[in-house]
Amino acid sequence: QLYREARECLTLLSQRLGSQKFFFGDSPASLDALVFSRLAPLLKAKLPNGKLQQHLKSLQNLCNYCTSILSLYFPWDGGESRPLPSPAGWGSEGDEDPHKRRKQLLSVLVGLAAMLGYAFLSGIVSIQRGGVGPAGRQPIALEEEEEEE
Repeated sequence: QLYREARECLTLLSQRLGSQKFFFGDSPASLDALVFSRLAPLLKAKLPNGKLQQHLKSLQNLCNYCTSILSLYFPWDGGESRPLPSPAGWGSEGDEDPHKRRKQLLSVLVGLAAMLGYAFLSGIVSIQRGGVGPAGRQPIALEEEEEEE
């Protein structure tokens, strides 16, 4: 029954897509992302029971839909694996942008400053001086405060 309902769902999706590139016209919507996230693994993965996969492969417009999204948004997935930089090539990335490390450090420092500024302004963090308080009283330590209660 589950396979029958899944085949029916695929058929309905195929009918709804028709000859369009995406479900709502020429540009993708969130529904396209959701449908693609379910169809692509079903289409590409090796499955122990291929009934549903065979039905999907028989719906040519859904296969073309997945293929076009894969080639548009994942161009390295054209049958070959995505090229990974070699360890020897890691050092050469800095040649593209000689100030890359400085920019990374600067962005980390700006983010840290922003978080600290927010913490101070919102009252999450405050600075108190450790000297004698007004009228000659010492501030009560946390442990002393708990004992007094």
